Amino acid sequence: MTRIAFIGLGAMGSRMAQALVRAGHAVTAWNRDPAKTQPLASAGATIAGSPRSAATGADIVIAMVRDDEASRHVWLDPNTGALIGMKRDAIAIDCSTLTIGWVRELAEAAQERGIALLDAPVAGSRPQADAGQLIFMVGGDAARLAFAEPVLKAMGGAVHHAGANGAGATVKLAVNALFAIQVSAMAELIGLLKQSSVDAARAVEIIGMTPVASTAVKGAAASMLAGNFAPMFPVELVEKDLGYVLAATAGSGNAVPMTEAAHSVMGWAMDAGFGYDNLTGIGRLFDPPRGARGAVQNHRAGASLTR
Repeated sequence: MTRIAFIGLGAMGSRMAQALVRAGHAVTAWNRDPAKTQPLASAGATIAGSPRSAATGADIVIAMVRDDEASRHVWLDPNTGALIGMKRDAIAIDCSTLTIGWVRELAEAAQERGIALLDAPVAGSRPQADAGQLIFMVGGDAARLAFAEPVLKAMGGAVHHAGANGAGATVKLAVNALFAIQVSAMAELIGLLKQSSVDAARAVEIIGMTPVASTAVKGAAASMLAGNFAPMFPVELVEKDLGYVLAATAGSGNAVPMTEAAHSVMGWAMDAGFGYDNLTGIGRLFDPPRGARGAVQNHRAGASLTR
């Protein structure tokens, strides 16, 4: 039984922590909103008053939070940060989607305290978290990963070592960018199909039977056609992640026009009031009868969408 601290009990973190409890680990958890800790407490976890107290005595400390700012707070706050409470030779794991620069900075801060960091973001959403089928993309020391891998596999179906610290974050941002680009393209094409003389649903079905359609984009297309925009991977988080990709390439001279275009689409969707929809909610931008005709016209007229 491994002593684990889990920090951040949002839509993903709560499910991941529950999986660790079910696997028989001793879990101590912290969340910014204490009300969200009750289900985990009922399952047998201990609830701590701060990240620091949660991390005290733990073999592995896992964080799953929204962004760089939240990650910095839970790890490095001078009074309540988890790193302060961790013992030497413990392992810090951040499963959040973060910038590459921040991950490397955090790894250095952990190393100064004799703690190894693994950046281990995940592919998958709530259904995969419920089923224990998340895919981990991990940056950091291979030996430390070997120790932590059984814990990760209690939450996921696959663990892939990508390289040194920052590699996991880099691969995750690439995965999210690829998904966002594909869904943006499909949303646009469904809009065009609906304006044509063909049966859009049948056309999408045929496209889905060709080699060009990924499993992910077929699922997204089905959701858009069904008008199912219940949040799984909200637009506002996709916009954040694409912004992180753009930040990583800023000043490098590398052209990223597809990522920039997808980022603009997410910003456009947020401006239209769809930021808390699932990513598939961007389909509404290309379907004016459902309320976004003005946004479409403004976009086509060249309105600035820089965020």
